[in-house]
Amino acid sequence: MFGLAGSLLTFRAAAGTPNSRAARVPGATLARGSSTRSWLPVVLGCIAQVTAAGQPYQDHTHDSKVFSEPRHYRVFLPAGYGNSTQRYPVIYYFHGHSDRYTLERYDNGRDTVPKIAAFVAAHDVIVVAADGYVARDYPDFYGGAPYDVMRGGGQFDYGEYFRELVHHIDTTWRTLPGRRFRATAGLSMGGFMSLYLSARYPDLVGSASAFNPGPEFYVGEPGRRSLWRPKDHVASHQHTMIRLVRASGDYISQYHEETRAAYAAAPEVDFEFRQDEYHRHWATSIAETFEFHMRAFGNPALDTTPLQWSYASAYREFEAFGYRVTATLDRPALVLLERVTAGGFRVQTRRWAPDGPPEESAPLTVLTAPRYRPGAGYQVLDYAYARKQATIRDLRADAEGRLLLATDGGVHEISITGPGADSQPALLAPLTTGDYLRPAPGSPVHLPIRILNPRLAPMASVRAELASDYPTVEIVRGVTERKSLGPGEVADLSDAFLVKFTAGAGDFARVRLRLKLHFDGGETQESFDVLVPPDPLPPPAEVAVLDGRTRTFAVFRQAGNQGGGKSIERTVTEGAGNGNGLLDPGEEATIWLRLPQGLDPFDKNNWCRAKVYTGSSWLTEVADIQEDKQREWTSGQNRTSLVRLSRQVPAGAEIPLILDCESWSFTFTPDVRYGREPLYQAYQFHRHYLFGWKWTASQSPVDHPPKE
Repeated sequence: MFGLAGSLLTFRAAAGTPNSRAARVPGATLARGSSTRSWLPVVLGCIAQVTAAGQPYQDHTHDSKVFSEPRHYRVFLPAGYGNSTQRYPVIYYFHGHSDRYTLERYDNGRDTVPKIAAFVAAHDVIVVAADGYVARDYPDFYGGAPYDVMRGGGQFDYGEYFRELVHHIDTTWRTLPGRRFRATAGLSMGGFMSLYLSARYPDLVGSASAFNPGPEFYVGEPGRRSLWRPKDHVASHQHTMIRLVRASGDYISQYHEETRAAYAAAPEVDFEFRQDEYHRHWATSIAETFEFHMRAFGNPALDTTPLQWSYASAYREFEAFGYRVTATLDRPALVLLERVTAGGFRVQTRRWAPDGPPEESAPLTVLTAPRYRPGAGYQVLDYAYARKQATIRDLRADAEGRLLLATDGGVHEISITGPGADSQPALLAPLTTGDYLRPAPGSPVHLPIRILNPRLAPMASVRAELASDYPTVEIVRGVTERKSLGPGEVADLSDAFLVKFTAGAGDFARVRLRLKLHFDGGETQESFDVLVPPDPLPPPAEVAVLDGRTRTFAVFRQAGNQGGGKSIERTVTEGAGNGNGLLDPGEEATIWLRLPQGLDPFDKNNWCRAKVYTGSSWLTEVADIQEDKQREWTSGQNRTSLVRLSRQVPAGAEIPLILDCESWSFTFTPDVRYGREPLYQAYQFHRHYLFGWKWTASQSPVDHPPKE
């Protein structure tokens, strides 16, 4: 996340592809179909041109209502800008931690700035370097936290400032103002901002790139900020071209791989990825990445408002593609719009992403885009999954052709019938109230598949077929039929489908299944992922339940960013109950585990709080405990659980749990080199250790190893 010193601007002719380890310079990459011999003189010539002509950029300020002060930016203009009336696309570049709009804090302007200037001198594009500076958050160089994205922030909404900056640039410089011609890019925290802002404003930004992006930060109003991880919100980029660039020697490259994997698993996203052999946390392949944006500027599909889209927001009020949402939210929560079409959408509130429970007590309104016939009457079916109830209302479009819909929190399926609203197909209901279903491997299991008829008329001859391309998925029974499905009716098909999963050791394994639905009037197909627990799932060495009690644990603390560490004592009081170390009905508790060996070599026999997964309705996660990982420079959070056991749990019930403890380490390898230069900084690695544990009313342990 922190932009550390980049290399000086040097170019070395090298044989082979631009990925070759001999090509050591970040950004010295080839356009498709080019050779090193033909490309280098062009770049060197451009750099010589901008150097000879003087300063290749201009620094300006503009007034900001968001910050209540003048804000700086740096603009790079194409060579012909002053001698033409041509309009140009714009790339907005966001700097990394502790830097400013000058992009000069780490390399004295000798790396990133010349490469941007060289590209702009040779292409018809404007690049604007934005300033993320927040005076309150810049006590010193390594303490500088731009963009106001920390947990305790929110006084400055940088997203709203971005809209101000876009308006200023479009009214000051000769730009092409459509979303197709507007891109975001950035390094580290700026890479996060590029992904986040393009997801928040998909109608403003057509393409986004990120160089070694920071993995997660906080967004939302003061007092109710939510942790935002781009990998949780890939669906918001279904109509945005995305490029991720990673340096193989980057110290947080494991986070980059997790982000890459999330986008790579989303076929609806136009995504590409590049890895460079480079040893620092810096922007590499700048020219090639800007070429990606030039291709996006030439993509006419980005001019069209999508017919179907999804969106997520951590704010009480937001707008996307002409839809305006207002939610009554007093604590951190997100609002998600899914599969929005003229025929309807799914709307849900979630207390945290990706697996938080619905925020039920959150009335909200949705004012649609003007896509309906002005003054015409419509019928709206609102199916509330929690109540298992469908409500039908009559609405009339306003003079602009908008509909104003009101509902409450939780998960709702909204279906609209009337002029210009296509009939919704049969829909797959959410499999869980969390993020993913986690079925046990080894034996055939029934999947909780339910389908909804969102129409006002019955569906006849409904047929469902389940399939998967994964060899670890065996469909034992995968076809069922229903003669009819009434309006707003949900059919529970759980007993009809039987699936066997095969798993390996280690972590959860993601697999994808497809459900094809045939019904009178058409067919549709939906895909969904499940996470298969490892096999075997070992028991924990030792468990402690904190149900209002105080306990002192030995926990691991890293010594620094070159590795090493030791155990220290940590005293905590957690949960709410009688404090006897048993999770009794009606109580809240955290669950701690002792790890014989953590990821770090020095992490031995220490304790960690667990993230708890279960498919039981008797045990619910009521809080996502988010704590900084020690000495991590990423804002990466260790996420663990506070759980509540229902008072109505039956006597003698058994609840199987998966307990997840995350361990982390700085891994330093002083003998690893990138060409002549050693690896600059230790890698930050993390690993999840998964254990199986079964709660029973009579055997909940008091700091004893569980019985197998």
